[in-house]
Amino acid sequence: MEINYNNLGFKCGLEIHQQLEGKKLFCSCSTINSDKEPDVRFERRLRAVAGETGEIDIAAKHEMQKGKKFIYDADSNDTCLIEYDEQPPNELNKQALETTLKLALLLNAKIADEIQVMRKTVVDGSNVAGFQRTALIATDGFIETSKGKVRIPIICLEEEAAQKLEDGKDFVRYRLDRLGIPLIEIATDADIKNNEHAKEVAAHIGMVLRSVPGMKRGLGTIRQDVNVSIKDGARTEIKGFQDLKSIPKVIEYEIKRQLNATKLKQEVRKAEPDFTTSFLRPMPGADRLYPETDVRPVTIDKGYIEKLKKDLPKLLAHKEEDLEKKYKITKELAKELLGNEIFEALVKKFNKIEPQIIAHTLINIPKEIKTRFKEDISKLDKEHFEEVLDYLNKGKIAKEAIIDLLIKKIKNEKVKLEEFTGVSLKEIEKDIKKLIDGKKGLNIGAYMGILMGKYRGKVDGKKIMELLKKFVK
Repeated sequence: MEINYNNLGFKCGLEIHQQLEGKKLFCSCSTINSDKEPDVRFERRLRAVAGETGEIDIAAKHEMQKGKKFIYDADSNDTCLIEYDEQPPNELNKQALETTLKLALLLNAKIADEIQVMRKTVVDGSNVAGFQRTALIATDGFIETSKGKVRIPIICLEEEAAQKLEDGKDFVRYRLDRLGIPLIEIATDADIKNNEHAKEVAAHIGMVLRSVPGMKRGLGTIRQDVNVSIKDGARTEIKGFQDLKSIPKVIEYEIKRQLNATKLKQEVRKAEPDFTTSFLRPMPGADRLYPETDVRPVTIDKGYIEKLKKDLPKLLAHKEEDLEKKYKITKELAKELLGNEIFEALVKKFNKIEPQIIAHTLINIPKEIKTRFKEDISKLDKEHFEEVLDYLNKGKIAKEAIIDLLIKKIKNEKVKLEEFTGVSLKEIEKDIKKLIDGKKGLNIGAYMGILMGKYRGKVDGKKIMELLKKFVK
């Protein structure tokens, strides 16, 4: 069944959460998120409290009624009494705040005059204190997309939750090392037009996040939640996406689920590996927020913001365009070179080699070595690339020899340059005639195999095939 998102009254917004490097949000512990054997363990039970409205949040009630105890493991190298809720928090991490301010400015948002930390009731055990500390940093941002402007009403800075390890019948076990890592939350408005547009928006915001120094990288450091609804349906928040590619498929499933359901309630659901969703808990409301009295508000000076505006990092998308135009390389190579620290230095050093060849050597050739030859490309370093490109720059080898020389470097084998000296096309043509005269009747593939055995690393195979076609019909 093909879905007409416009006719269904489709509404969709994203929540993106990104961890930061450095120190934790309210203490001086590192954000390494240790996976060492824990040397700290304790247990707690949690109760929900009323928010500013005087009511206990429905999601908090749901968790509290389970009556479970919470077991906490931790490594003392990156946790302290603040994570254990045995000591009040320190002041808000200034570096994390500045990183978030830069991001907010890149997202065209208006910075709050004063940063007030709030407590958000969470009694599922993921926060030892029974609440998560969060602060509104900016409002009214936006991004431009292929389907128009997507508004970003809220950008927050909050503390990351503990990591769930085990969910038993009457207990839940958590690892505390992740707790307190600075976490940026970006919430879009319901301006997303369809499931593919949701993926585009997530990718764009992800690009902006990666443009700002200080973001953690790796599995689990960025997460996307999707809020969806249709006319006569119910708003559903979906968590736990495996990657951006799964977003359109999970949204499509959720819309079909709502169309076929007889009774719908607002709820939080989990994205499963097969792109279906499953119930997690009721949708939380406004009843869970109340002021944090242990952390002083931070006043934001307008002069400070103006200074940040003058020194904002360039977006990765713009850097990609610059690389593509400056070095006349493909868009795909430019994108993959964004995180490469040696490309431009190598282009400058080896000025007799086209930048396209250097880019291909750094990006595509290692992939080919890994997939085709099953070699460990992690053994290749800057010196290996420099040595091989130096041979090419001085005319000692043909570019076709690069892959074989890098394989020799991985295997720590001695390089004999005479094995890779280039051969003229006239010499190859003579060899082809001699081969055909000596081994008549073979098909073109057989001749090609013999010639490549002799000229591999010396001549481009395409050129050999072109010459062969002149003599083998």
